[in-house]
Amino acid sequence: MIDPDALNIWFDDSLVGYLWRNPVGAIGFRYEPDWINNNGFAISLTLPLTTEDFSAEDSVAHRFFANLLPEGGVREHIVRDLKISNTDFDLLRAIGGECAGALSILPVEHNPSDDRSYRPLAVKELAQLIARRGQIYAFLPKDKRPRLSLAGAQDKCPVLIRDGHTFLPEGEAPTSHILKFELTDYRHLPAYETFTSLLARQIGLPVVDFELHSIEKRFYAQIERYDRVWDERGEVQRLHQEDFCQALGYGHEKKYQDSGGPTFAECYQLLQGVSTDPAIDTQNLLRWQIFNVLAGNSDGHAKNLSILYLPNGEIRLSPFYDLVCTRAIERIDYHLAFDVGGQRDPGQITTKHWESLAGECDVGSRFLIRLVEETATSLLENIGQTKALFEEQYGDYPSLQRIERIVTQQCRRAT
Repeated sequence: MIDPDALNIWFDDSLVGYLWRNPVGAIGFRYEPDWINNNGFAISLTLPLTTEDFSAEDSVAHRFFANLLPEGGVREHIVRDLKISNTDFDLLRAIGGECAGALSILPVEHNPSDDRSYRPLAVKELAQLIARRGQIYAFLPKDKRPRLSLAGAQDKCPVLIRDGHTFLPEGEAPTSHILKFELTDYRHLPAYETFTSLLARQIGLPVVDFELHSIEKRFYAQIERYDRVWDERGEVQRLHQEDFCQALGYGHEKKYQDSGGPTFAECYQLLQGVSTDPAIDTQNLLRWQIFNVLAGNSDGHAKNLSILYLPNGEIRLSPFYDLVCTRAIERIDYHLAFDVGGQRDPGQITTKHWESLAGECDVGSRFLIRLVEETATSLLENIGQTKALFEEQYGDYPSLQRIERIVTQQCRRAT
């Protein structure tokens, strides 16, 4: 008899382990013995390879897997469209086939299929997808629905893009890109994220590949997935990753430091301990936090950082994603997700706060202050030409002046 309270975890066609839930809905996990015996990898720093169960009662496994799920209103839309119970386990069963990272979570009666099928989207269908902000479950036939789960509170939709054409995956087929959309109250969000990411790249930060598109007067962002690669056969393969909440054992409800989540120093120390190139990765992490302060991104929290597990065995900091000058958007809290030396107001951060952060991370204060000054100088040198580059690619966008003003003001304060 099939157990309705059990799920299988797959990596390609290899069975990794099993999930179950107890009577109150808490999730437990156990590795498949063959996965351990055949040199499988630990799927999280919090879930090391062991023959022992990760019990439902201690919540370690529950937090890791719940971190794969969407949050807030996005989650509520999916629950309503699929007519399922709003529990982590039921959502994992319904949409866990294609998640961030390399794992597929499937019902026990469902084996991963070798048939990777995709549904091509005509221009009119793509426009419909953009207008619906990626809410695909309401209009796709039940037998053609993909099992897509992306963490976060923003509407987004994973797709396959090949030779300029867009495809929706069927079942748990892997995807290559993520589409992000205008929101009712935040219609500039795709353009702001594109510009902020372009600015980060211009000053040398490693960021995801980002493009801005429009269809029927609606803008949307197209982001290439860093946890996917194309193989020699021209097929998409998954790479494993985990965000910093997963790696540190925090639930998604604690992604912000102010909500009891990790501090920046905890994230720095984590990366220092696991990266196979800690000198490069930790410096980029410091520069990311400096960029957030100077470029007005107050939403740089722990789920916007990830560790990437590469096929050659290296463990690296992933490229940066979800970079937005949130201070240019009204109604969004301007306080930083990570404080700097105890200060969360970016307009009040001084040299002493950066020196305090240096002490927390055990790095030289002169080194960190120099990074702040170099980043501020580079932003001031690049902000104008980045705006020109953006408008050359995508046309005039007057609202970018708000970002330019914020970045210039913050950088002049820092220098």
